[in-house]
Amino acid sequence: MKGKIFVLDTNVLLMNPEAIFSFEDNEVIIPIAVVEEIDDMKNKSSDLGFNARETSRILDSLRDKGKLCQGVPINEEGTLRVTINGDKGYLPEAIDLKKADNRIVNSALGLQKENPDRKVILVSNDINLRLIADAFGLAAEEHRSDRLTEKELYSGFQELMVPGDIINKFYQENQIAMSKLISFYPEEEDNNQANSSFNDKKKYYTNEFIQLTEKNSKKQSALGIINQEELTKLRYNQRGVMGIKPLNREQTLAFELLLRDELSLITLAGKAGTGKTLLALAAGLDKVVNENIYNRILVARPVVPMGKDIGFLPGTKEEKLQPWMQPIFDNLEFILKKSGQSELTFDRLVEKDQIQIEPLTYIRGRSVPEQFIIIDEAQNLSKHEVKTIITRVGKDSKIILTGDPFQIDNPFLDRRNNGLSHLASKLREEKISGHILLSKGERSELARIASEKL
Repeated sequence: MKGKIFVLDTNVLLMNPEAIFSFEDNEVIIPIAVVEEIDDMKNKSSDLGFNARETSRILDSLRDKGKLCQGVPINEEGTLRVTINGDKGYLPEAIDLKKADNRIVNSALGLQKENPDRKVILVSNDINLRLIADAFGLAAEEHRSDRLTEKELYSGFQELMVPGDIINKFYQENQIAMSKLISFYPEEEDNNQANSSFNDKKKYYTNEFIQLTEKNSKKQSALGIINQEELTKLRYNQRGVMGIKPLNREQTLAFELLLRDELSLITLAGKAGTGKTLLALAAGLDKVVNENIYNRILVARPVVPMGKDIGFLPGTKEEKLQPWMQPIFDNLEFILKKSGQSELTFDRLVEKDQIQIEPLTYIRGRSVPEQFIIIDEAQNLSKHEVKTIITRVGKDSKIILTGDPFQIDNPFLDRRNNGLSHLASKLREEKISGHILLSKGERSELARIASEKL
């Protein structure tokens, strides 16, 4: 058997059961300790439990090809094998082999000693396990097949340095063909890598924002949004909603997406205090209360950790949700005061069934038509959880996902593999979706300083 040997850690499969098939013509090893940890997770109601069960189903289906302990074929030339290595200790005696992580490292060390002519690599999304592996001379890396590269992370905004006559033409005609702007895009260092999987190497996407800046003096500029093959002027530039006015460029662009009824999926990313949730709630209230386009605002956010039952808290469902949903209530209270509509209160909205606040725990199985849906703290969701939520969206509904990809509580996720970042990147070519990354904090001067300096 030639090729590399990849030893998979449990967290790789808990994040993506299909990771088994992503190692081409190499040998994939699953230590028995990983199988045991998968078994311990299978009864959980969260996304981890779902992936544990899916992993077990995949492994069971592979048994039809032969005995897993002897190795079965996967892909075209690759193989998968389940190993025990429990009777040999390749780690120092002082290290406890009852701990699953140590047993996984022990299995990898055993394979390295048994196969001196082949490279053995431990694949884990756990930083500490990779450090332990490195301490024992093992090659270790994170699983990258479901991770975005830095170039794939999407901001929804680009600035182009152009001659002044281009900007003048844009102001005169309120639009300009993208073919006249493409030459002003900066050259990519590695053009094939940067654009190979997106839009036939185009450098722009529908509903992406472009700022045209005069390249010499930089005193003249114009903002536009791409509509297929044309850059067009903003429709809602500087418009206030429910008494909330945009305080910077990114907030103006966020309102542009939120107020466009033809867009049914919006993702807003940004650090704490940039106004993501506030803007989404203000737009939702305007669309439900003033324009009557949607029947209700549905606001949901993960009960951290995602999928954890809230039944251990005392009181009614509303009382249990209070600690998790307080940021939503704070924003609503602020908007209702700013709206200038004295008769508009949260209790009145609830009484008229114009707002509903729910945990994400029970979203699976629902169908949500004709509603303005806001999913807050979406950076803590995996790709599968985001897919589950999006597939609940019914006819004539609009869904907004907000989150801070720089502040993630889920230990298995980071800026490049969370569901919010993946959604923004993978759907950037769709004409019904839009995304913007907000960068400037507006909560308060203190909050801005803390976010930047701390």
